[in-house]
Amino acid sequence: MRALAAVATIWPMIWSVTDDAGDFLAVAGDFLRTAAAENTVVLTVAADVRARGAGAFGGAETLFGWYGSIGGPVSGVFLHTHGNPLHLGVMPVEAIGPLADSPALAERTVSSVNTDERAAAAVVAAWRDRAGTSLRVQDRERLYRLGALTPLERRPPGRARPATAADRDLLVAWHQAFNDEAGQGGDSSARVDDRLSYGGLYLWHVDDTPVCMVGHSRVVSGMARIGPVYSPPEHRRRGYAGALTVTASQATRDGGATTTVLFTDLANPTSNRLYRRIGYVPVADRVLLGPDPPTA
Repeated sequence: MRALAAVATIWPMIWSVTDDAGDFLAVAGDFLRTAAAENTVVLTVAADVRARGAGAFGGAETLFGWYGSIGGPVSGVFLHTHGNPLHLGVMPVEAIGPLADSPALAERTVSSVNTDERAAAAVVAAWRDRAGTSLRVQDRERLYRLGALTPLERRPPGRARPATAADRDLLVAWHQAFNDEAGQGGDSSARVDDRLSYGGLYLWHVDDTPVCMVGHSRVVSGMARIGPVYSPPEHRRRGYAGALTVTASQATRDGGATTTVLFTDLANPTSNRLYRRIGYVPVADRVLLGPDPPTA
């Protein structure tokens, strides 16, 4: 009698997508947690959509994607929220070409891509060759992770306190001002209401005057992200943002975060020096890739 030979089925690697945050986390959660800092945006957006519903970021539903074979381990993730760049989480370089080809993306308006700088060349090539789009670097930012939290040597005057619903109008105005300066979209009112719901906003007061606001994300899989950090122009360069970031960072740890991260604009050396002083260490650089301007 002949023995039957075992036949191994090799499934192709593909991108799968869903607009259900719970389904996405059930499939990709373990992978996301293996690099929680690098996948911070994907983790927090998925948590926000699960908490606030499919319309959490306005317009079309948020699209989540994961790369892997059918039933096999996940090795890459992305997300796209209405009106924002396509955000690439951790993924192998060989996944970028198939993503540019994805029919799911063809059905959405994707004009720019936010990616790890090390993958930028592959993204530019894939979008040029497969999507017919020419992309260039438009912005650079650095991801930092908190090490040993270190209060500022010279503490500015004033005090920190958790923001409350009584501060809502000010918080909405400052969120909108932050978004305008950063060139970001989104519903400031909804974002403030959500952050107030879990205690994710703090204010620095000098006497009775609020001078700075710092927020943080939900704690998701032991990870939280600081932001926004905003002071009105007349209150900048006085140490308020640094002191309040220390308060918010400690709050994330008190709330169960073992990994606390934040992003900085690489064009702003002041903020990059500040965050290093209070204990943040660089993890990775990211770039925003957008279309070439039209020729005259």
